[in-house]
Amino acid sequence: MDPKSVVLAKIKANGGWVNTHAHLDRAYTLNEENFHQSYSFLKEKWHLVDEMKKAATVDGIYRRMVKATESMIEQGAQAMGTFIDVDEKIEDRALKAAHKLRDTHGSDIEMRFACQVLKGVVNPKARYWFDLALDQVDIVGGLPAKDFGREEEHLDILMQAAKDNDLLVHVHVDQFNTDEEKETELLARKTIEHGMQGKVTAVHCISLAAHPRKYREEVYALCKEADMHVISCPTAWIDHNRTERLAVSHNSITPVDEMVPAGLTVAFGTDNICDIYKPFSDGDLWTELRVMLEACHYYDVDNLVKIATTNGLKVLGIDPKS
Repeated sequence: MDPKSVVLAKIKANGGWVNTHAHLDRAYTLNEENFHQSYSFLKEKWHLVDEMKKAATVDGIYRRMVKATESMIEQGAQAMGTFIDVDEKIEDRALKAAHKLRDTHGSDIEMRFACQVLKGVVNPKARYWFDLALDQVDIVGGLPAKDFGREEEHLDILMQAAKDNDLLVHVHVDQFNTDEEKETELLARKTIEHGMQGKVTAVHCISLAAHPRKYREEVYALCKEADMHVISCPTAWIDHNRTERLAVSHNSITPVDEMVPAGLTVAFGTDNICDIYKPFSDGDLWTELRVMLEACHYYDVDNLVKIATTNGLKVLGIDPKS
């Protein structure tokens, strides 16, 4: 038996890969001058990309997005979702590039865009660009850690914007691999509070694995009640920095092996491609699935195929082709 061939054949039979989470407007921005920034911590990188963003042009962003998109198409992807930076540094240039991409390549692959709020949404200047993006995206994107101390307010703003504009919500949560983080739980509670069941997706959730089993199971049950989906981006997080903090024995991968049996819809994505966040990532979807299944010791072929295909369509709000 060749299990890889079995999985790939089933993925093709299901219409092809679905890459639910990427940052294609930053793809291929790595160069000799900024390569050393790859060693920086995540919160530092949130600011280090500012110079690149200020210098970016619509045509330059578009060309890089085309390269990444054509890679997805060559791999047999049927759909993809990507966050698009919109803030005072990049303004709306990346959004313009994304819509140009949809005009030229939208017949080859389904696309869904989410706004990346790398400056938060609480600050008035950041809120201006967030509001401007809402009629240009398919998904409201969130990053509550950027509004540290005001995470609930951040999520309230996202949820209300999504309801007002009939949009889905995708939120980066629990990214620092520590049991101090409980953002997945908070997101699930806010989903229920706002009546957004079935319309919210938690992206990454790696800190869940650092918590004791009892807490993990409580959060899975809460996520199930919220009908909240989950996206895993395996290679983006397997490299998480070690610390001296004691925690449950785990790795820094979304605990897919527990979430699927708990009844949660799990999809996956590449996250960053060849930039200071992930300098060696080439956007290979089989690599992502392989890292996930090995790190989670999860070999359920049928569910792996769903994670790579139909679950992704659901998470992006795309109806499967008949």
